[in-house]
Amino acid sequence: MFVRLIAIRALVVFAGLTLTPLASGFDGPVEKKTFALPSYTTVGGKTIRNVKVGYETYGTLNAAGDNVIFIAHFYSGNSHAAGKYRPGDAAPGYWDAIIGSGRPIDTDRYFVVSADMLANVNTKDPNTITTGPASINPDTGKPYAMTFPVVAMRDSVHVHKALLDSLGVHKLQAVAGASGGSIQAMEWGALYPELVERIVHVIGPGFDISPFVVEMLDVWTLPIRLDPKWNNGDYYGKEEPVDGVGQALKIVTITARAHGWAEKTFGYKWADAAKNPADSMGNSFAIQDALDKAGAARGKSTDANSMIYMAKANQLFGLGDELKRMKAKILFIPASSDMIFPPELSKRAAERYRAQGGVAELVIIEGDGGHLDGVFNVAKQGEAIRAFLAR
Repeated sequence: MFVRLIAIRALVVFAGLTLTPLASGFDGPVEKKTFALPSYTTVGGKTIRNVKVGYETYGTLNAAGDNVIFIAHFYSGNSHAAGKYRPGDAAPGYWDAIIGSGRPIDTDRYFVVSADMLANVNTKDPNTITTGPASINPDTGKPYAMTFPVVAMRDSVHVHKALLDSLGVHKLQAVAGASGGSIQAMEWGALYPELVERIVHVIGPGFDISPFVVEMLDVWTLPIRLDPKWNNGDYYGKEEPVDGVGQALKIVTITARAHGWAEKTFGYKWADAAKNPADSMGNSFAIQDALDKAGAARGKSTDANSMIYMAKANQLFGLGDELKRMKAKILFIPASSDMIFPPELSKRAAERYRAQGGVAELVIIEGDGGHLDGVFNVAKQGEAIRAFLAR
């Protein structure tokens, strides 16, 4: 599901961190391409015309079309999973540490595909291509806003399946993703059991969203809905609810982190060394100031309605009896300090899958970075991913 950003530097800035940039794993250059469908009918029975999603590929498709790994992205991410668009880019894609020549998801062996979801929040980013509430409704010539149909995670999976069909893909060696990407991976396994060999479920909920996270998603978007400029979603061409979006992103960030991260990164430092928070209600701690500023900066480039639609898509996830159709081997990779999807959820899901005769393995990303360890520190379990793909 959850946090963003399209490049490691953006994630680092948003979270208020300073990290040493990673060497690029995929040599690239990466090209953003567009896949289009004349129309698509959602699982709720609504038809969307002129559907477009962006996608990227790394490596080479073999003649049999069966050396493919699909990477699904998280709540506010996009399809830029590895490599760089240009050599001068500040940072590579978010999972570059494990995707590339000789890396756990080895592009010398696998053809790797990643695609933007429907209702992607990054509509103002030229490297994000999506159809959602900010798109023009061909029937009215105006943005859909909140008239856009409700989309579930599996709606994006259906569109991505059509993309893979167009590329000549006949077998998926694996579907992998973090958070909301891990949810899509489970949907792939349930919808297309004969196509999907393996699932790499990183910082995910298992086979359904927990009621606690259903409400957490509601809290994430509450500042948007309380911002008068949101205007029930009718803000396109007007002053946008950037304050509400900024506060929403602040909430997303802190819930996607953990106690240890906050202590190490900020401690009890003041935002201004000359202004003791105890002296005035207007004086703040460094963590408050950093997340306020980062959320405000990011809020200018994020579509408010799309954040609400993506929250709904995650809230609707639940496989139910469809779990019985799944055949894929599953590798669960929770993060030890994750407060959104704690490891217990993965352990429970693994036990449930084994009980129905499925193959499930589990390894844990140890650290104090919270949910975001599944983005920043997934390489800690890179060798486990490599070994799982080889089995």
